[in-house]
Amino acid sequence: MEASPVAAPRPVADPYSAATTRLVHRAREARLAGERAAAGPRAEIDASWNRALRSGVDPEQSTESRLLATEEIEHRRRSTPIGGVMPLLRDGLAVIADATRQIMVVTDDEGRVLWRQGHPAVMHRAKDICLEEGAAWSESATGTNAIGTALATRAPVQVHSAEHFVRVLHTWTCAAAPVRDPRDGRLVGIVDVSGPASAFHPTTLALVGSVAALAESELRNRHLVAIERLRSVAAPILCRLGGRALVVDAHGWPAAVSGMPPVDRLPLPRSMRPGQVWLASLGMCRVEPLPGGWLVRVADGSPDGPPRRVVLDLSRERGLAVHVTGPVGTWSRRLSPRHAELLYALALHREGRTAAELAQDLFGDPTRTVTVRAEISRVRRHLAEVLAHRPYRFDEEVEVEVVHPDQPADLLPRSTAPVVVRARASAGAV
Repeated sequence: MEASPVAAPRPVADPYSAATTRLVHRAREARLAGERAAAGPRAEIDASWNRALRSGVDPEQSTESRLLATEEIEHRRRSTPIGGVMPLLRDGLAVIADATRQIMVVTDDEGRVLWRQGHPAVMHRAKDICLEEGAAWSESATGTNAIGTALATRAPVQVHSAEHFVRVLHTWTCAAAPVRDPRDGRLVGIVDVSGPASAFHPTTLALVGSVAALAESELRNRHLVAIERLRSVAAPILCRLGGRALVVDAHGWPAAVSGMPPVDRLPLPRSMRPGQVWLASLGMCRVEPLPGGWLVRVADGSPDGPPRRVVLDLSRERGLAVHVTGPVGTWSRRLSPRHAELLYALALHREGRTAAELAQDLFGDPTRTVTVRAEISRVRRHLAEVLAHRPYRFDEEVEVEVVHPDQPADLLPRSTAPVVVRARASAGAV
């Protein structure tokens, strides 16, 4: 007589009742023992447990992780689009989290915590499970949890009590949703609300999902504003050019087109650089950077030469700027004091500087290379056609002029960067 097939465990009816929590706990213990339970967890939790087992996560481990350094946290905060919508997230979630004895947590696309805010007592308690800035909360690090599982599935999820794979999290409840960049659909971070299991409410997930959607909408609106700003820059440039050309933002979204049919979006290489570039949809093109995007000229004739002149204007503390003269004319950009210091160091050392040498020039500390690389990355978004790297330097073909103030002591007067301090002292001694 043939044996009857073993029935799969049935999912529980109410996933958040006290009775269900006990059933889920027993299902978890059975799973870890390699046995079959009478009732199983929700499908998304079951799949997450399987991923945690395959990743080798210890269900009895702590959730401690090596925290990111403060400089790295600040760099990631500045680098992620989600940082621009933090005021909205604070207004939409942090206030409610505080009122309901929970905390709001925002991570980057790797599950690293970048911000957290909420009820002070829960903030303090969260340190016991390493739910703090710089900590890792991917599934491979801490097993099933709302942040890591939302990251793995790219979908909103709520994880309550014994649904967490690691036992130390069984006294917690959390709900998280992904935030995507509407420019390219890339996931940029996770928004989460966490707190004691006793603070659970079934509507928390809907709230988190709605606020994540609002954040995406705000990013979309900002993108449209940026496109309009780029269009105002592009219009006079394209009027002076002949042939086929278009101006796109850094993600390939068009702001203006000339001499060719409109395009929905131009696929760009991952590492876009000025010069001759082959684009599959257009063929060989000449690419040049603009503030906020790229000028793309289809190569119908001989290419123009590279930019020839950069003027670094440091004559007025409140008017720090760089002026670039290229094939399409001259454009200018205001500079922060830090970027003015950096470009000044490169102007003095045309042979180039390593990250450690620039760290010494700016901070007197050659170990602060993370900060230097982050600042260089921001500067090269707008000056990539005149700045080279390995080592960092102005391109050899570019003429560089520095406009100094009338009095040597007025050269970046608030700066304590060694390269500037030495220049002021040297000029004053002449």
